Amino acid sequence: MEFEYWWLLAFPLFFGLGWLAARIDIKHLLLESRALPRSYFKGLNFLLNEQQDKAIEAFIEAVQIDPETVELHFALGSLFRRRGETERAIRMHRNLLERSDLGPEQRLRSLLELGQDYLKAGLLDRAEEAFSKLRDSPHRGDALKYLLDIYQQEKDWGKAIGVATELERESGQSWQKEIASYYCELAAFDATHSRPKEAKENLARALAANRKCVRANIVLGDLKLAAGDPAGAIEAWKSIEQQQPTYLALVAQRLLETYRTLGLTEEGLTLLCGYLASYPSLDLLDVAFQSTLEAQGAEAAYKLVKDELRRNPTLLGLDKLLEAQILAAPPERRQDLELVKNLIHGHTRRLARYRCENCGFKARQFYWHCPACGGWETYPPRRTEEFELSP
Repeated sequence: MEFEYWWLLAFPLFFGLGWLAARIDIKHLLLESRALPRSYFKGLNFLLNEQQDKAIEAFIEAVQIDPETVELHFALGSLFRRRGETERAIRMHRNLLERSDLGPEQRLRSLLELGQDYLKAGLLDRAEEAFSKLRDSPHRGDALKYLLDIYQQEKDWGKAIGVATELERESGQSWQKEIASYYCELAAFDATHSRPKEAKENLARALAANRKCVRANIVLGDLKLAAGDPAGAIEAWKSIEQQQPTYLALVAQRLLETYRTLGLTEEGLTLLCGYLASYPSLDLLDVAFQSTLEAQGAEAAYKLVKDELRRNPTLLGLDKLLEAQILAAPPERRQDLELVKNLIHGHTRRLARYRCENCGFKARQFYWHCPACGGWETYPPRRTEEFELSP
């Protein structure tokens, strides 16, 4: 193929056009950057260096110089909220909403930010109003989650059920565990206000939403026992074995006391020991140990703990073993055993806690609703040591 010499003339032309286009783009960028206040770049620099106080001061100066910087308003409002300065965040986002030149999308975003400000400030009624206006907007998903948080804080379980059902339809993810928990909350409220019929109806709805809802059967057993039906209460609690057997530890004391009222202490103790053998638990061991000690004496209680300790060696189990030994030991040995037990007990106190699987928050008492992260049924009924020190 022969070389076309006229291309030699075209090359400089193409090069010149490219150079001119680059110059135009650079000039445009320079004009844009000059249009922004210098304090804007100072603020960004402070923010990158994690100097939030100085960043806020610089951004405020930039907003005062150029009120048209909408994105800067959003950034500044979020900074105020994260720092806990909710009044300033609210004022910032309210000012945005009052602007007549704000576009529809920016207006919706401002409302979403304002709702979060109200929520952080604890102004739940105003936050609910803001998020309710966004239910039919592109921010619907976020608005529903914030509304659910509000209804949980207000303990308005009926509305929480409605929003959780909407979220389930919206996202395609299951919210049945949470919905069942809300029905249990309603049932517990009915029970404390002497409405057993309504309580049982809500428990039935909880089990319909989540057949593995252990809490529903625990409350159902309590209702039956209060109504004078101890046998029905025992059946409700025993059904937990078919749901989630690790939760039997939560009803162990209830079961034993109810068997005792029926004059069937031995049968109840046999049932608990069977559960302990099948589903090892420090809480079950504690109830079985105390019951065996009362019913059969220190020697039988010592044997129970010793056998369990061989199967599942834990410091909390050793603490119980030493307690049984002290009771059975002659007076001259008790002082030495008590010294060892006190040393062990001082260490095991920090291990005798429940831990949230979601956030790791530890607590001495069992929670259905984690006080730290707000998760439902995130506390397994097992002590910390059973996670950390068991083989």
